[in-house]
Amino acid sequence: MIDNKIYPLLLLILPLFYCADAVAQTGYDANETLDSIYINEVEDKQEPDKVLHAEPLYIDLIRDLGARKGEREWNVGLGLKDNNTYDEYTALVEYEFAPINRLGFEVELPFSFYYPTANGIAAPGSKLNSLKLATQYSFFVSDKIKTSMALGYIQEFELSDFRNYGKEKLFTGKVYNPFFVAAKRLGQNFHTLLYTGPQFIHHNNHAVTTNWQINSSFHYMITGTRNFIGIEFNKEVRKSDFDMTIRPQMRVSVADNLLIGIVTGIPIKRESERFSTFLRLIYEPAHKH
Repeated sequence: MIDNKIYPLLLLILPLFYCADAVAQTGYDANETLDSIYINEVEDKQEPDKVLHAEPLYIDLIRDLGARKGEREWNVGLGLKDNNTYDEYTALVEYEFAPINRLGFEVELPFSFYYPTANGIAAPGSKLNSLKLATQYSFFVSDKIKTSMALGYIQEFELSDFRNYGKEKLFTGKVYNPFFVAAKRLGQNFHTLLYTGPQFIHHNNHAVTTNWQINSSFHYMITGTRNFIGIEFNKEVRKSDFDMTIRPQMRVSVADNLLIGIVTGIPIKRESERFSTFLRLIYEPAHKH
């Protein structure tokens, strides 16, 4: 049985998917030419090598693999998680930029707002989760085998609930997250990517705990467009516990520099989190050389 909260997402996704498919059916030869033109724009030989890869929408990258100097991107995300005793509404604002070739930086502000759904059970306090700073360097880019690899690091400074401002310490802990990314394109349309690394979580006056993230994804970029459909497998391992959320997703280009990503989250075990949805708005300002 589909959760009632998923119906609005389906009503949004189905028309977008139909439009993307209609574009793909308007002439394969013409669209194949457009694919080649788009890939050539990304992989222009006059600049440092860069391979076009489809970037996951939920666990996104700090910057494109093989980033070029002057690239920039703004992201705004909105999400909803249906838990057993409360709903969690999430929002994020992030800015990505590449000051030099192959090196990217990101600043992100993620928010969480909680509302109880069970009588007598309190929900967590709403808050700005953290100040998130990140960097990523693409150390391997091969146009010949359509493969890129990168190393990166995320530093999070966790913050107190809004209701505790002025009553407790503003910063409640830190998260240290080194990671590795490998991506390969198969032909012109199929894309695979692996994103993995440990998270070292250190709350004030507590011992450090470690979570391992293993995120894999597979995407198909629809012929003749920047649109894609795909799936993420977000896996987390901590001590003897294993959790995985499957996230079908799609991206639709609404303008040359504006894209919309739509994600559905389906946990494999309903311990506390149930279905979730996530919407990402991606704006790419003109490339500054």
